[in-house]
Amino acid sequence: MIHNFFEIFVSKIVPMDLNFILVEPGVPENIGASARAIKTMGFSRLSLVNPCEYLGGKARWVAHGSSDLLDKAIIFNSLADAVAEVDLVIGTTAKQRITKHDYIPAGMLASVLESKELSGSKVAIVFGREESGLTNEELTLCDLTSSVPMVDNYPSLNLSQAVMIYAWELASINLQMEATDYPDAADSSVRSLKSRIIEIMQFTGMKLNDPLLGRIFERVSLAGQKDINLMHSILASLAEALKAKNK
Repeated sequence: MIHNFFEIFVSKIVPMDLNFILVEPGVPENIGASARAIKTMGFSRLSLVNPCEYLGGKARWVAHGSSDLLDKAIIFNSLADAVAEVDLVIGTTAKQRITKHDYIPAGMLASVLESKELSGSKVAIVFGREESGLTNEELTLCDLTSSVPMVDNYPSLNLSQAVMIYAWELASINLQMEATDYPDAADSSVRSLKSRIIEIMQFTGMKLNDPLLGRIFERVSLAGQKDINLMHSILASLAEALKAKNK
């Protein structure tokens, strides 16, 4: 009875278009175990930034039926390159860093993404190095930051364990929602909204290295799609007014 219920539950899960990015993983077995976790939970996209050897026997043995994810993994030279075309980037970290203010517990991430109504958007979740995680510079490339609450910070979670937790938490949400009356995703994404904000800042003389900009981007990334669309409309009108004034 329980087995049948589980099959029914899994059959209704529609995988979301989520890319798992591992930054400089140094242990082949961790890459293989991560691929296995990703595929087990219904996902199929894996990207690697400067990885160790991941196509050999060690990684494949642990992948256990998920070697296809290893074979089609996309390789990048930097995290910046890996997220260049991503609309929403979620960085994972076990430490509280000064570069971010809002940390979403892993167990709440699914509900946050559901509330954002990310239809048609590219989403990526980023995992750092086994020993040191993501650098502060890499975290600045992330729109949101998430962590797994633990009783004790040491020992920390193994890389593949962290991937498994997030894959499990996110497996039940479906971001392939029915078409809405939203504007085209390319024009209403968080990424394009950030570009509009920078444009307004340049008009007002505000420096782009102002710490406030990072805080603004962080809060914008938490907004739902309807609020993002509203901000797009307001900023577009404001930009036009500023351009007319400066002619």
